[in-house]
Amino acid sequence: MTPKIVKENDLIFLVLDDRRRWLVQCQSGATFHTHKGIIEFDDIIGKEFGTVIFSKPFEKQGYKFYVLKPLPSDYIIHMTRKTQIIYPEDAGMILLYSGIGPGSIVIEAGCGSGALTCILGNYVRPNGHVYSYDNREKSIKRANKNVEKAKLDEFVTIKSADIITDNLNQTGVDSVVLDIAEPWNSIVKVKNYLKLSGTLFSFSPTIEQVKKTTFEMRENDFIEIKTFELIKRKIQVRKNATRPEVRMIGHTGYLTFGRKVKDMKNPYREKKPKVKEKINMNGMPLRR
Repeated sequence: MTPKIVKENDLIFLVLDDRRRWLVQCQSGATFHTHKGIIEFDDIIGKEFGTVIFSKPFEKQGYKFYVLKPLPSDYIIHMTRKTQIIYPEDAGMILLYSGIGPGSIVIEAGCGSGALTCILGNYVRPNGHVYSYDNREKSIKRANKNVEKAKLDEFVTIKSADIITDNLNQTGVDSVVLDIAEPWNSIVKVKNYLKLSGTLFSFSPTIEQVKKTTFEMRENDFIEIKTFELIKRKIQVRKNATRPEVRMIGHTGYLTFGRKVKDMKNPYREKKPKVKEKINMNGMPLRR
């Protein structure tokens, strides 16, 4: 296979150690300053992803940095953001349980910094599209910048709108992704955007939000409604002291999924007798 070469304006994942790592854009003639020396992007452009670079000046610094191709999880954790992020483990479950993949048409409400937007845009390629909406101008500007850096603007459109009050004029959508404060208030409109068997996902930090959203989904022809909470524990591997790390993220949020159907009453199993039936227990053997 043809090796992946770093080109100008590519995003790279620059790794010094387990704690110090950056998602940066390679620009010709530019430099990246760290407390362990200076990285010149001209020394990286043209090299393969997976190689190493040494910080300058070599005599005083000369620290080793790894140049990696960013993974979707790297976008989530390390891109510029001001809002709460959806963690990689959550994003993975969102993709699997929503069925989002190549060719999917997705509506996202609440783009934040665009971290999840980039993940969705990466997975709907080459024929799908993500339509992301937010009513906060700062979030829209920040998300657009991050989408452009990730070179996903061909597959992502970010607009100013409120999914609860505005009409998005879309139909036949494969999946709707909600990361808003009151998702239950959007369910009636969301149902009209989704195709039959389409999926709805809602991310909520509190269980009260989950309850309101679930009850509203049940009233609006959604089935297979499930809520999950993921807890991830990292293992510290050493020669004679392998054990779980002391610190961990105990809670990220609740992930609620559902699928749209065209429901109808069962004409066979839901018949009610015209006259109330009574059961006579006389003569029936009873256990003591």
